[in-house]
Amino acid sequence: MRKIVFHLNCLEQGGAERVVTTLANRLVQEGYDVYIATEWTAENEFAIDERIHRVHVGLTEKQEMASTKRQFFMRISNLKRFLKKEKPDILIAFAQKANYRALMAAYFMRLPVIVSVRTNPYLHYVGKRDKILIPLLYPTAAGNVFQTVGAKEFFTKKIQKKSKIILNPINDKYIGVPEPEERRKTVVQSGRLVDFKNQLLLIDAFVKVHEKHRDYTLEIYGGDSHDGTKELLEKSIAENHAEGYVHLMGASDELEKKLNDAALFAFSSDWEGLPNALMEAMALGLPVVATDCPCGGPATLIENEKNGLLVPIKDADALAAGMNRLIEDRDFAEKLGREARKIKDIANTEAVVRQWRDYIEELCKK
Repeated sequence: MRKIVFHLNCLEQGGAERVVTTLANRLVQEGYDVYIATEWTAENEFAIDERIHRVHVGLTEKQEMASTKRQFFMRISNLKRFLKKEKPDILIAFAQKANYRALMAAYFMRLPVIVSVRTNPYLHYVGKRDKILIPLLYPTAAGNVFQTVGAKEFFTKKIQKKSKIILNPINDKYIGVPEPEERRKTVVQSGRLVDFKNQLLLIDAFVKVHEKHRDYTLEIYGGDSHDGTKELLEKSIAENHAEGYVHLMGASDELEKKLNDAALFAFSSDWEGLPNALMEAMALGLPVVATDCPCGGPATLIENEKNGLLVPIKDADALAAGMNRLIEDRDFAEKLGREARKIKDIANTEAVVRQWRDYIEELCKK
């Protein structure tokens, strides 16, 4: 029985955390001995199989009193101590800081490490520390998992040669949902209310759409990230006198029901890794129009004019034109939706877990 350790900050509900939870739950069901080693425990966490070992490798109360620099090395030391005790067959890290900790903890241990890049490296891997640690540590990884070609191309050829692109698994509840008998005259979006998802652009674009299609409304689903975005959206809605047709719906655990009969899904982000919300909308068979944002998440999923529409980032006119086209040409929109639904064939849970499992086995046998 192989022993696998996943390392990340916590299991609070987010994209990377959902992927780790899905992988861990499926792998333990297949007989692997699975550990999830986190820095802390959050209130709103994903549920894990009771056979999974949940381990705290973060700072103790005493260590939290140390300087920030000392804390960085203490975190690495704590993880290393745990790895020496458990002697796993492989260590899999998710997200930037966890990647660094894992590679440093395993540096002299002959332990294969897979690091997973979950965000846009052109924005988040360019600091002074990154410029030192990436060339020093990333070549020592046994493997690297990227979500998009754009993210992979940020790194050196040496790192790219030891890498795979693996999509996120789509939540099973979005797969196989029956097509609606009739679609509502509603444009939808789902995702946290946060600045980089640029829901302000979506509102600006939809105000233009509403000038032509007065019977259409916009519903934006997502929880408040508390970065001020929600307040800015409310201000924009008020300034555009759009209270009657633009609605902030809040978070929902039943998006597969809320979104399924909408006319289309509009995606407005300035940058993304691989957006789960877009994949889920496509799996439902929704016609989608999305910004072609770096580092290539939407472009990884969408072939323009075949299974969706891609428009430039930060261009309200282009986004509005895309929405208008899908509203006005329903035959074309439904054709895109049928093609979009095929994303489930390559990104269903079983397919994604199989890719991860094969990669784990390949690296463990080297």
